[in-house]
Amino acid sequence: MTAILDKQPATTVPAPRRRRRLTVGRLLSLAVLIVAAVLVVAPLVWALSTSLRTPATSFDQPPKWFPTDPIWSNYKAVFDQVPLATFFLNSTIVTGLIVAGQLITSTMSGYAFAMVRFRGNKALFWIILATMMVPVQTTIIPVFLIIKYLGLTDSRMALILPAVGGAFGTFLMRQYFLQMPRELGEAARVDGASHFQVFARIYAPMARAPMATLAVLTFSAYWNEFFRPLIFLQSTDKFTLPLGLVSLQGSNGTGSVSIVLAGVILALIPSVLIFLAAQRYFVEGIVAGSFR
Repeated sequence: MTAILDKQPATTVPAPRRRRRLTVGRLLSLAVLIVAAVLVVAPLVWALSTSLRTPATSFDQPPKWFPTDPIWSNYKAVFDQVPLATFFLNSTIVTGLIVAGQLITSTMSGYAFAMVRFRGNKALFWIILATMMVPVQTTIIPVFLIIKYLGLTDSRMALILPAVGGAFGTFLMRQYFLQMPRELGEAARVDGASHFQVFARIYAPMARAPMATLAVLTFSAYWNEFFRPLIFLQSTDKFTLPLGLVSLQGSNGTGSVSIVLAGVILALIPSVLIFLAAQRYFVEGIVAGSFR
């Protein structure tokens, strides 16, 4: 009797019901993604549409998403009213050096915390990680005093040096290096390779996808940064793009909203191009990081 009972098939959910559940789940997921996409894209579409209108028609009710007679002169007016090329150059220099610095320091420190055994490894890592909970507004005065003591006020280096290292980048790269086989490095160490040689010749080439992820995230964060440039810079010829575009508002906010949004659209172009260029590596990095 026991043998007969053991041979009886277990109760399973009928295939049509399972398919129905999967279909409903996919539809709900698709609906959530569509709503999220609309919430993200709609402000950008409105900004692009408004940048091609006159100020008088910018706030028509009901709002018009597509201008009937686009006015491209708003983009020319941006270059006429502010030295946009100078702002672009300053932002490119500052952001590019910060991205390069973060890639170097975060990749090396992430490798050290993941692959090198030393006393106080975990304690030091948690201390660095704890700095992510401290807002930049809390430390801006001590940082400003240090920058002033070094004689770097009103310079690009005042923005670059404090941002060369970052706790987030260290954490991100450490998580990726923890997924890589430790045996490769141990074999190289047995053959006489130093830790730096193991890092540079074995693990760094394997970390291109997470490095691209870090580069894109860092570029987006510092290309759009406004607070630190507002504190550290005084000369117009040193302004970065977000700080320089504020002057398009005019005194007491009397500037044309269409011209302001035209400047915003121009400022978005480098971020979009960077993401498109590194999209494949960025997606690979995000997917690889989701398995841990």
